[in-house]
Amino acid sequence: MSYSIGDVEKLTGIKSHILRYWEKEIPLLRPKKNNFGRRIFSSRDLRVVMRLKHLLYVRRFTIQGAREQLIHEMSEHQDIRACIDEIRSDLIDVYFTVHKAERTI
Repeated sequence: MSYSIGDVEKLTGIKSHILRYWEKEIPLLRPKKNNFGRRIFSSRDLRVVMRLKHLLYVRRFTIQGAREQLIHEMSEHQDIRACIDEIRSDLIDVYFTVHKAERTI
């Protein structure tokens, strides 16, 4: 599934200008751009944003420390992470499906 920067902002509470800054600073966060130049975040990008938010705001990492931690985490436990990431992705898809269904009711 893909998400606009507005969707990511609503899901995470992180303002779009901060997301754009993180995109410059964190090599693992690389949303694609569509034909109109708008950012399209993948489920993987969304997971990186959520983890980065936790590292910066809860664990109080610096941006450099969070970057290093993310790189370290991505290289470790790939099989377990893949399973967890797949479950997270499914949950996010369910959230958006329910959210869109509520709007139509």
